[in-house]
Amino acid sequence: MPLSLPAGGHLAALALSLTVTLGGTAAAPASPFGPQAPQNPATAANGAATMHGDSASSGTTPRPGPGTSAVDYSRTALASACPTVVVGSDGYVIALCTTIFGQTPTVHLLDPVTGADLASLALPKGSLFGGVYAYLDNADRLVVVDGNNNLVRVGHRRAGSGWTLQIEQSTPLGNAVPAGDNIVGLTPDWEGRVWFATSGGVIGTVDTGTGAVRSISTGEGVQNSISTVPGRTAVATDHALYLLSAGPDGTPVVDWRAPYDRGPARKPGQLSWGTGTTPSFFGPGDGTEYVTIVDNAAPHGNLLVYRASGGPDPICRIPVLTQYARSGTEDAVIASGRSVFVTNTYGYPYPALPEGAPASQPSSASFEGGLSRIDVNAGGTGCSVVWNSPVKSAALPRLSLADGKIYTVSVTGPTGSAGLNTFAQYHHSVLDPATGAQLTSSFLGIGLVYNPLQMRGTAAPDGTLYQGTETGVVRISKR
Repeated sequence: MPLSLPAGGHLAALALSLTVTLGGTAAAPASPFGPQAPQNPATAANGAATMHGDSASSGTTPRPGPGTSAVDYSRTALASACPTVVVGSDGYVIALCTTIFGQTPTVHLLDPVTGADLASLALPKGSLFGGVYAYLDNADRLVVVDGNNNLVRVGHRRAGSGWTLQIEQSTPLGNAVPAGDNIVGLTPDWEGRVWFATSGGVIGTVDTGTGAVRSISTGEGVQNSISTVPGRTAVATDHALYLLSAGPDGTPVVDWRAPYDRGPARKPGQLSWGTGTTPSFFGPGDGTEYVTIVDNAAPHGNLLVYRASGGPDPICRIPVLTQYARSGTEDAVIASGRSVFVTNTYGYPYPALPEGAPASQPSSASFEGGLSRIDVNAGGTGCSVVWNSPVKSAALPRLSLADGKIYTVSVTGPTGSAGLNTFAQYHHSVLDPATGAQLTSSFLGIGLVYNPLQMRGTAAPDGTLYQGTETGVVRISKR
């Protein structure tokens, strides 16, 4: 596939708004990327603990994927959009989905051999965001906030000849979440506190052992998840990137705030006005030196990279995806070593938008896709574009540090609002992170049942890839 080589080098909020739209053992890196983000002691193994792999939101996995040989695939139909798919230490797959009819957040336990739905548990319905971002803790329990603003831990266990899912712990958040507000993202820190952020801009911590909740308000909206590394938490509002730590009693403390260019309006292909990215920590030393987002500047978003231990001045601000007249992203980046990979979602035709989303400018645009790799220089003083790829990714890509490949679901054919759900063709695609070249592409299917809605696949210990879609989960394995 031809590549452009420059000289220099809420998503899922949508998944919950589908009402009328139907018709781990770490391996040595096999590439120059990495290191893997540090393992959070409060989560399951890196690579399969969160939607973005780990609490740093690196978008990487220490596990191999299906590779470039022939693949087999099967689909688990759940009549639900499934933005978060994680895998426990026992190999069982847990998916947090939202039913298309009724918008009910539901946890599913899937068989690791067949993908069959073994058990499910519906949670109280609340905000659209309550069933999107979750994580798997170190006891293989899914941690999520339900519609009653309770932080719950959902465990799975055998029940006779079958399986059951049940709430093993519930911690009320009380008045830390104002009436009418809702939890957007949550992730634990190294002390075991659970950090959360609300769409109204409240940032807080929860000690589920004592029930203590501490919070502050930024007065700015939050539409993406949040990220943690030892001693630091990153939250991107619709105006600025915040780097925070916890005070002695757990109250969030703002270490620095970095305003960014939020652009003149929401772009088509994004779900909110502001950055579409969850902050990602990365770095060539211990995987925590830098933190990055993409802003919403027009006509092209800028990759912003900050030194986490520094302050609000970025070490680089570089336009990305400039091979197109206009670009933007709703996807969290892949960030590993000195490299960041950015996906273009400009014009991506989501079948629905979150309630209250402002009008986009322009009102619509064609979806051209494309990815770019940007590297931080060895001195940590600037960035340059390494390659641009024309691959039209319909999912959030993931980088395997075990086999040195990027995995995604690409789309061909009609990708307008109707075409995406009825005529678009979806493919399991593998890219070379060194060059951006597409190494292989395997046809999966046509229409909404295979539409990944810019959601990210997760690799199991055996290399099987589980990809959430608009109507369930697709299981992709090496033949």
